[in-house]
Amino acid sequence: MRYFPLFIDGAWRGGSEGKRFASYNKATGAAVNEFAVSTQADVAEACRAARAAAPLWAGLDAETRAGYMRKAAAVMRRRQREMAEVEAAETGKPVFDTFGFDTRVAIWAFEYFAGLALEIKGDVIPLGDCNFRDFDFVTYEPYGVAAIIAPYNFPIHLLTRSMAPALAAGNTCVIKGSSITPTTAAMVAEACEEAGFPRGVVNLVQGSGATVGEWLVRDPEVDVVGFTGSEEVGRQLMHLSAASKVIKKLVLELGGKGGVIIEPDADLDIATTCQIEGFTFNQGEVCCAMTRAIVHESVKDAYLELLAQKCDQVRIGDPLDDETRMGALISMEHLNRVHGHVRRAVEQGAALYYGGERYMEGLCAEGPFYRPTILTGVMPDMDAWRQEIFGPVLCVATYTELEDAIELANATDFGLGANIFTEDLKKAYQIGRRLNAGSVWVNLPNGMHMACPFGGNKNSGTGREYGTYGLHEYLKVKNNMWRMHD
Repeated sequence: MRYFPLFIDGAWRGGSEGKRFASYNKATGAAVNEFAVSTQADVAEACRAARAAAPLWAGLDAETRAGYMRKAAAVMRRRQREMAEVEAAETGKPVFDTFGFDTRVAIWAFEYFAGLALEIKGDVIPLGDCNFRDFDFVTYEPYGVAAIIAPYNFPIHLLTRSMAPALAAGNTCVIKGSSITPTTAAMVAEACEEAGFPRGVVNLVQGSGATVGEWLVRDPEVDVVGFTGSEEVGRQLMHLSAASKVIKKLVLELGGKGGVIIEPDADLDIATTCQIEGFTFNQGEVCCAMTRAIVHESVKDAYLELLAQKCDQVRIGDPLDDETRMGALISMEHLNRVHGHVRRAVEQGAALYYGGERYMEGLCAEGPFYRPTILTGVMPDMDAWRQEIFGPVLCVATYTELEDAIELANATDFGLGANIFTEDLKKAYQIGRRLNAGSVWVNLPNGMHMACPFGGNKNSGTGREYGTYGLHEYLKVKNNMWRMHD
């Protein structure tokens, strides 16, 4: 077990009150690492350090900033297995995923945005002689200090997908890992230190989101906040931003309740394979999880039968076993919340088609492991249809007319992702245009690419991550209008 201090202004140091907290292995309950607890004074010091470093970092040419980011990516690549194993322990997800996805994509983020930093360019707008305003150009500038707050479900991936574009754009950063899964945030800070980042460009604070996270968002030195988490916390951050002396820019990726339309001409083998991944990946603790299947009545029975067969094949077990494909939920308390959703759905009239219970075989007997669960006959007015369960639970409804399927898919306050399964791509295009979601996947599970925008509509958030879209969330637009003649 290691002890990780705070990283402020280029130095590792304990919290000013000397307090510590621990992270735990979600499958076994054993302690993993210890961390310094930030006080409000520590947070303020980190934000002041970031502010002091901002002119230097923003003033570097893009190639120099990119060089630091590439060096940090190389450090993370060297330590990838170490990061993957500790992330698997703290989150409960399989190391197969933390090595093959989470840490790989975090490294990719630093490498990708290092390259994109060189593509920050302005524009010239021809005006002609318009009341002497005959030369106009647009420049892009960093906001200054970015606070990046990571969630527990994808700690390193969702930290770096916001941190990397913020740094590439020329902002300095104060980062905070989830207090449940804090180690990889500290390891990213270590990578930046080893890469030689100037002091104050990257700072690390740790502790509870309800206290440390709020202090960070409230701090007057913070200009922009990147946050991934619940709708409830996102709303709180909006209130904090509005209450600030200077309103802060917010980039929010919040909850989801992904709707999946399965047309009668869908390839059911593809559809069910994607569906399994879409609601069991990361134990269902995914904002854009495919959790509402809207299945044409004519293929419902075949779809459910094939889906159940594939649920049987999902290997649940020790997160640190390379053969495991579904690990532990984040806590026993969360498992009880997930099971409570399932129980209430049945009480409200849904039918339990598959699962609906803890998985307790072998080493999983004492941990928060939950079987993939399928509920049928779920109606739009039921809690399970409307609320984000954040577990491996799929709600199934049926339809006969396509208009009803589209209406059901949009019958949610969220708008993060949606999926369509059909062999008629013209029809898929027409359906996709009518789905109120930030991303639509056709004959695919939910997924990402670093170059493609990702974010939500409605209560699923504001702004977009990844690609030039994500980079520009951390850049201010300045218009410059000049008089160029007498």
